[in-house]
Amino acid sequence: MLVCPDCQFENPDDHRFCQGCGASLTEKTCAFCKALISLSSEYCLQCGAVTGTTWKAILSSASNEPLPAADLSASLSASTSALPLPTGKFLDPQQRYQLLDPLPLQMGQHTEVEVRLLDQQPLQTSRLLQGDLPLLPAALPYLTLQRQFPLLPLPYLQDAWQQEDLAVLLLEDRSHLPLLLDLWPDDAIEPLQILHWLHQMVELWAALEIEHCCQSLLNLSNLLVDEDHLLCLQRLYLDRADQPVELSQLGVLWQQLFQQSQQTQNAEIARLCADLESGVIDSLDQLRSQIEAIATALQQPVVQLSPEAKAEITQDLFNAESGGLAAADEAGSDDQPTVVLGMRLVSLEDAGQTDIGRQRNHNEDCFSLQTELKKTETPQGRAVQAKGLYILCDGMGGHAGGEVASALAVETLQQYFAQHWQDKLPSEAQIRAAIQQANRAIFDQNQLNASAGSGRMGTTLVLMMVQDAEAVIAHVGDSRLYRISRRRGLQQLTTDHEVGQREIQRGVEPSIAYARPDAYQLTQALGPRDENFLNPDIKFLELNEDGILLLCSDGLSDNDLLEAHWQSHLEPMLSSAVNLEQSVTGLIELANQYNGHDNITAIAVRLKVRPNLDQLPR
Repeated sequence: MLVCPDCQFENPDDHRFCQGCGASLTEKTCAFCKALISLSSEYCLQCGAVTGTTWKAILSSASNEPLPAADLSASLSASTSALPLPTGKFLDPQQRYQLLDPLPLQMGQHTEVEVRLLDQQPLQTSRLLQGDLPLLPAALPYLTLQRQFPLLPLPYLQDAWQQEDLAVLLLEDRSHLPLLLDLWPDDAIEPLQILHWLHQMVELWAALEIEHCCQSLLNLSNLLVDEDHLLCLQRLYLDRADQPVELSQLGVLWQQLFQQSQQTQNAEIARLCADLESGVIDSLDQLRSQIEAIATALQQPVVQLSPEAKAEITQDLFNAESGGLAAADEAGSDDQPTVVLGMRLVSLEDAGQTDIGRQRNHNEDCFSLQTELKKTETPQGRAVQAKGLYILCDGMGGHAGGEVASALAVETLQQYFAQHWQDKLPSEAQIRAAIQQANRAIFDQNQLNASAGSGRMGTTLVLMMVQDAEAVIAHVGDSRLYRISRRRGLQQLTTDHEVGQREIQRGVEPSIAYARPDAYQLTQALGPRDENFLNPDIKFLELNEDGILLLCSDGLSDNDLLEAHWQSHLEPMLSSAVNLEQSVTGLIELANQYNGHDNITAIAVRLKVRPNLDQLPR
């Protein structure tokens, strides 16, 4: 099957265009010069840009266990026999993977060869994922860790197979990324960034211990840094059974990084490395605690949170792919001031889609995305100044009525904030005024049409505004907003305005509240009644960790669909390697599969933040 890169639809192998969205399955557009090129081309013929999908292959003897890193220096001449390597243009008999690097004529049974490959069939799923081949023992650690820790920057295994006595592992090619050792000496690298990398190593160590691959962290040539300044690994190395790896060796590596880079050490970090190497720190929990203590010491008081805010959010000092370190106590307390390091926004992406569903004959949902971005690069890293207005409305009131109400609400809110949103987020009073104005526009239309009862049109509303590292959300009705993060998991930030929830807030048991026949009847909506019956919920947020903010209509959230499937469909979206548009398409397909009784709309906003190093004491 051919998997469309745009919409993920599975097509027959002989199709040239996607049955789902019509995209070409043989050509793609160069991202640099917009020329049409073959999907399997490594370079654009017009501008020379690298465009193909490349993989790194590790070739070894299938009759031997994968080599630990310490044994990779074994030479070809030291081998008792040699393995023939493929000859010709392709590595595999199916001629999918074209060799980009020359191979030696043969290799010893106790050596490995690494080579780059160009995927000639990038839309085809791998035979490993299809289950067509027996699982190679060398592939098992990769697959196990990918399944258990999908958000860690572990090596991604694309394919694995055996041909004759040759074992082949295909990994994501990260050879273009800089080595950690090359970035470490940079004088512009702050102690906080170094502490960030050390923390990532701790989280990676905890995962690698499970599959006895900690040696992967002790090889400096295996430690790379991606475009977001996050640590990642090129491949896995097995620990030697006769030479157990100890946590103190991580301290040796950290000392080695400072020595080879000649980076001036922060005194507290230097003490941390020495204590880890000497065994004074002998557990991961103790190591995490020490890193957190140093992080707290590096902070400068910039914000005092109110007791209410402290009870709701905890500022993170780090927001790495593997999770963040809390800079404040999770629960907070009124008698202990919470000192918070300011955050800067470094990335914002968004995507939105709507679908009619499987049972409706028209779509009453309406949504809008308006984003302004200004990116800057400084020695302290990337920063983004952003303004994002996200509106989602689920209309009601019969054919045409619901569509009119939702579209009218979106248009009114857009016009209001175009006039009243300048250099900072609007106040709560301004947001209430905007929502009341949208309500009045629909209400007046109902009055003009002399509509009554169920004939009056209306709409739900969920609204989010983002300004740099701050956001505000507001809602009316049962359209929802969720937050997904590594530390908090899935959180519903809005409470449905419906009879069942109203009864629960009055102290009624949930099972009794939702046994009422009118439990899902809305208690608030825009349009049916005037503003005296309208009380939108408004909440301000500090964007203090990487995450996804998801606005959705009840066609997606009904029947606890997201609660049941968030780990498979929402959690992967946290990774910047995952295409956000395709992920939203996947949510629409999920809703059509399990719900499908209503219109479906989703807006996903992926945010990444980092500590504001400009606020650190010099």
